[in-house]
Amino acid sequence: MESMVENNAATSTRDLLFMIGTNMKMLLQNFFALIIAAAIPALATAGSDAPTNPAPATKTELSTTAEQPQSDGEIKKIDKQAGKITVKHGPLANLDMPSMTMVFRVMDSGMLEQVKAGDKVKFTVKKLNGILTITALKTAT
Repeated sequence: MESMVENNAATSTRDLLFMIGTNMKMLLQNFFALIIAAAIPALATAGSDAPTNPAPATKTELSTTAEQPQSDGEIKKIDKQAGKITVKHGPLANLDMPSMTMVFRVMDSGMLEQVKAGDKVKFTVKKLNGILTITALKTAT
């Protein structure tokens, strides 16, 4: 009789562990399914955060934009492939930022063709879709 109780206890323990394992497996599967479902929209929009324009602006268009550049800076590096410019700049009043060196996206890839490393510039930066982007740029005179 005692051996039968021990056998039932062992079976009950084994069944309990099996049920816990099965429930944990289902819980983990659901957890990962939720993570993947949450990540899909973010992955679908990855890379679409850069503003796009139908045609690059010309040098004249860049220097006569209605938006007047607000800050002085010096071009340190241009990354045409990434559409970014590194600028050592003075205070950015519209963003309440002090002087520093930063990498910015450009609103229009034509801007990358108008300047080179070492150029002194006047420019405007705005936060577009959460990304600091140069929206106006001209060489300083």
